[in-house]
Amino acid sequence: MNIRSVSERTDFEVIVVGAGFAGVGAAIKLREAGFDFVVLEKAGQIGGVWRENSYPDCACDIPSALYSYSFAPNPNWSSFFAPQEEIRQYTVDTAEKFGVADAIRVNHELFESRWNAQTRRWELDTSAGHYSARFVIMACGPMHKPVTPAIKGIESFPGERFHSAQWNHDCDLSGKRVAVIGSGASAIQFVPAIEKKVKQLTLFQRTPPWVLPKMDFKIPQKWQRRFARFPLLQSLLRKQLYFVFEALNRSLKHPRAKQRLQARATQNIHRAIKDEALRAKVTPAYDVGCKRILQSNTWYRALAKPHVDVFSDVAEIQGNRVIASDGSSCEADVIIFATGFEVANPPIAECIIGASGMTLAQQWRGSPEVYLGTVAEDCPNCFLTFGPNLYSFTSAFVIIEAQLNYIIDGLHKLRSSNVASFSVNKQVSEAYNQRLQSSLQDTVWNSGGCTSYFIDKNGRNSTNWPWTTFYMRLRLARFRLGDYTLQQEKA
Repeated sequence: MNIRSVSERTDFEVIVVGAGFAGVGAAIKLREAGFDFVVLEKAGQIGGVWRENSYPDCACDIPSALYSYSFAPNPNWSSFFAPQEEIRQYTVDTAEKFGVADAIRVNHELFESRWNAQTRRWELDTSAGHYSARFVIMACGPMHKPVTPAIKGIESFPGERFHSAQWNHDCDLSGKRVAVIGSGASAIQFVPAIEKKVKQLTLFQRTPPWVLPKMDFKIPQKWQRRFARFPLLQSLLRKQLYFVFEALNRSLKHPRAKQRLQARATQNIHRAIKDEALRAKVTPAYDVGCKRILQSNTWYRALAKPHVDVFSDVAEIQGNRVIASDGSSCEADVIIFATGFEVANPPIAECIIGASGMTLAQQWRGSPEVYLGTVAEDCPNCFLTFGPNLYSFTSAFVIIEAQLNYIIDGLHKLRSSNVASFSVNKQVSEAYNQRLQSSLQDTVWNSGGCTSYFIDKNGRNSTNWPWTTFYMRLRLARFRLGDYTLQQEKA
C-alpha cells in the first residue's frame, strides 16, 4: 500500500490510534460524517493483527462473509474461511476504496496520550512527534502485544526461539526438532502445517482446547462472480451466518445444547486419534465454551503422527532440553511460543493518562472497567474500541460497527450541543458494570471449570459480553448525553 504523503498538521478534531480494522472503519465513518481527523499507525503498514500474524496456514476462524465490513463486502474471498494474506489485503483495499489512505500516518507509535484539562484536549507523544486532538479514538485492538511466559532457564537455550505472532520466516524448520509451547488458536493452525517438515515436534500444553471440525472449502470462481454481480446473495449469507453465531452464543447457556456441541468436539478427537492415552491428554476437563472454541480438521491428525508428542506445560529449560511439569522432556533445536496476547489487561491502558494524572492501567489495577466497552471513567473525550467486556463468539466486525455507530452518533451530538468535553457519569458506569458482572456469573466463561485469558489477574471476567449481540447493537445504537457529565464551550 502506497500511503500518500499528507500535510504536516499536528492538531485535529479527532485522532484515531491504530490502523487495523477498527481504525480503518473509524476513518471511513469519520470522513463520511465530515470530521477533521488523522489516523496514527505504529507500524510501516496497516492491517493490525492480520499484518502481525503471518505464521504458516494463518487464517480466520470466522466465515469470510461475516468477517468483513457490512458496507464493504468482498465477493472475491477464495475460501469460506479467508487466509491471512487475503484479510490483510482486504484492509488495504478497503482503505483505498473509501479514500482514507491519505489520512493514515504510518510509523507513528503512540508513547503517551495525556488529557490537558486547561485546553480540554488530548496531547499525544508519538515516535514521529507531538499531536493534539479534541477527541481520541483508541482503535488499538486487544491482540497486538504477544505474551511470552517467563520460563526458568530460557536464556540457556542455544537455538532459535520466537512467538507465533513474530514468525521468523528465515528459520528453516526442515529436519529440526521443534518444541511448541501453547495449544491455542495459532498452534491449532501452524502445527499441522509444520509437522510435515520437522524431524520431531513436541507440544507443551497447559490445558487442551475444545476443537470442532472446520467447515471450510474453496469458493469456486463462478460463485465469486455471482457475489460480485448480485451483492444481495452475499448479504443474505452474511445475515444467515450472523444468526448462526448468535445461536452458538445462546447454546452455551443451555446444558443440553452445550452437551451436543461437546459431543461433536469429542467425535472430532476420536475420529483422528485411536491411542487412548493420547485421547486423554487432548480431551479437556472443562465445559466447551469456557475457553475460546477452536476449529480444525487437521489438528488431531497432526498430534497422532508418530514423530509428534504431547507433554504437559513447560516447567524449565536446560540448554537444548525442554522439561515439562510432569518430568517429561525433549531436546529441541527451535522453540515456538504459541502463547497468545495480552487480552484481559489491554496494553494501551499504560499509555493513556486521564484527568486524574493516572494511567488507565494504574486506575484499573488489573481489572479493566469501562462503560459499554467504549468510554472509561477519568478519560474525557476518549473512546475505546474492543474495550473490556465486549468479546463474544461472533465476528469482530459486528462489535466494530456497533461501536462506530455509537462513537459517530456521540461526536455528532457533542458537536451540535456545543460540548467542549464529556465524561461518563460515575454512577451510570458503576451500575452498568455491576449488572454486567452479575450477568457473567452463571456463564460458561465464569463457571465452566477452566482457566482462560478471559479472566484477569484478580479473578474477574474483564473480557466477555454476557448478553446477545442484538442487545449489544441496541445499547450502542444511540449515544445518550444523559449518561455523561458535559462541559460546554465557553461563550
